[in-house]
Amino acid sequence: MSPYTSISALLRSPVSDGQVSLRGWIYRTRSSGKIVFSVVRDSTGIIQVTIKKGNLPDEQFEAAASASIESSVEVTGSMHQDDRAPGGYEVRASALRVIAPALPYPITEYQSEELLLDNRHLWVRSREQTAIMKVKATLLAGARDWLAENEFTEVTPPIFTQNACEGGVTLFKLKYFDREAYLSQSAQMYLESLIFSLEKVYSITPSFRAEKSRTPRHLTEYWHMELEEAWVDNDGNMKIQEELVSAMVAKVLQERREELELLKRDIEPLKAVAPPFKRLRYSDMIDLLQKKGFDIEFGADLGAAEERAITEEEIAPVFVTNFPKECKAFYMKEDPDDPRTYKCADLLAPFGFGEVIGGSERETDLNKILQRLEAAGIPEDPYRWYLDLRRFGSVPHSGFGLGVERIVKWVCNLEHIRDAIPYPRTVARVYP
Repeated sequence: MSPYTSISALLRSPVSDGQVSLRGWIYRTRSSGKIVFSVVRDSTGIIQVTIKKGNLPDEQFEAAASASIESSVEVTGSMHQDDRAPGGYEVRASALRVIAPALPYPITEYQSEELLLDNRHLWVRSREQTAIMKVKATLLAGARDWLAENEFTEVTPPIFTQNACEGGVTLFKLKYFDREAYLSQSAQMYLESLIFSLEKVYSITPSFRAEKSRTPRHLTEYWHMELEEAWVDNDGNMKIQEELVSAMVAKVLQERREELELLKRDIEPLKAVAPPFKRLRYSDMIDLLQKKGFDIEFGADLGAAEERAITEEEIAPVFVTNFPKECKAFYMKEDPDDPRTYKCADLLAPFGFGEVIGGSERETDLNKILQRLEAAGIPEDPYRWYLDLRRFGSVPHSGFGLGVERIVKWVCNLEHIRDAIPYPRTVARVYP
């Protein structure tokens, strides 16, 4: 068993007698002659360490006095209550070992966004980034818990593909030995093939979209949670989405209150995230937007401004259903009650955070799919295998894709999606 205790454990259960040992990195430090005050961080929190000359060997005191921010250290000492210290306690060192001194740190207070992005490999150490990554991990854990409880099987679809699931314009093309291939935009079609054996499947994979969008909600590489379910219609698909998202948020509220507090996230609105979510038909949404002064007609897709206008006063996510066919992909199921539209839905996060999920019931009529491919000028050959899924025992089925970083952006109340991923890839950035 390690002799070192995590900082959060020390703060949860302070040791009033005896020695404690911790290790981490110097987060802040200042010296006043014979006393050094260092705030040390580890992956769980921060604590003040007071190093007083005479309480430990001179060479250790001098090493502590000269150690700069981000130097790694091991500390042993006694724990004392001090209301002035972060967390209300400090450790008075009796031994301190500098494991690796750090050079002058290139990141100081009030740095430009570009400098922080250039030094992303260092900025990921910040307490804010650490909190975001923990929230993200807990959102994924909450999803996997719910999916396991509801008998979904996690599968591992390919990243190299010859199919353009979301349209060819935004594909990253590459040479795959002696032929062309693409980086996957979506695992959907491969997941559809797996429902015929497993019935309910999901995957969490990277997706790639060559969109030249410079907005606070677009990445060229992001993590995609996708589900496909046999014997499920569009209404059932939305029910799965709202239960899944609610479980993810509930897990964060249960386990990540400290991280949300550090991020200054008001948790009260998150408590309102529970099924059922509001449903709004696309045609009714167009009427609402026109009343709000938007110049928009039936058939137009939604942009950030329109999504914000619909959700800026909502507390929980909102479904927009039945989009016109011209807005959506060829594989969606036509709504027989309104043949202009598909049986589909986008889930919009509240307060203007925009679309976080897109889903639909899938078309099972082979002839309709063939007609749509021909009308769109899409070659049939790369989709031969996908069309076979309609030839050999097709069933009603639905699915959706959830943008993991978009959920993180909403839950953490982030201004930009680049902070929802350790190393953001955008139109302007592929370094570091």
